[in-house]
Amino acid sequence: MLPVLHIDVVSDPVCPWCFVGKRRLERALAENPGLEARIRWLPFQLNPDMPPEGRLRSEHYATLFGAERAEQIRATMRDTGREEGIEFGDDPAAKSPNTLAAHALVYSAARTPAVDAANVVERLFVAHHVECEDIGDISVLARFGAEAGMDAGQVEHDLRAGTHTKAVQALIATARQRGVTGVPFFVVNDRYGVSGAQPPEVLADLFGQVLAAVEKSAG
Repeated sequence: MLPVLHIDVVSDPVCPWCFVGKRRLERALAENPGLEARIRWLPFQLNPDMPPEGRLRSEHYATLFGAERAEQIRATMRDTGREEGIEFGDDPAAKSPNTLAAHALVYSAARTPAVDAANVVERLFVAHHVECEDIGDISVLARFGAEAGMDAGQVEHDLRAGTHTKAVQALIATARQRGVTGVPFFVVNDRYGVSGAQPPEVLADLFGQVLAAVEKSAG
């Protein structure tokens, strides 16, 4: 029996490559059914200075890349997304949110019995990138929490009170201290790291190297 892999995924739900990376990670694991993995989703903010109310996504992208380059990037992401079964949405009213509250929801979900935090992560990705919902809106996040089996009222209270904000910020700071400057970033067994939305075969090769190292050290 193979050892269990512990995989930390550092990501931000507004990052399209993080969504792609999630799909590719899932494929890498599905194509190697002998692997058993325990995945922990860790926070990162690409835009920590985003105001709480967010900005129009089109304006934000245009500010970052220029309007023409932003449209080229969106077109590329749409093509890449389709390869992974993701249909990126394109709503003129879509927002680029501050994701601190979304990360706090994931943090809370991971600590709530009988709730799978991965389902909340998936819901955030789909909501932002496919459905173009505002995942900076606390009432929206409370609804997602309820869908995952959490108490919506408690979720909303905690998010508005900032109950988990310091813990999330500490995790983000730890990721930066570990040298994470972009996401997605995968850390396997707290030792082996790889950056970017790597193809499934690259991830599977990394997993194989990690398992070989574990077996060697145990032997």
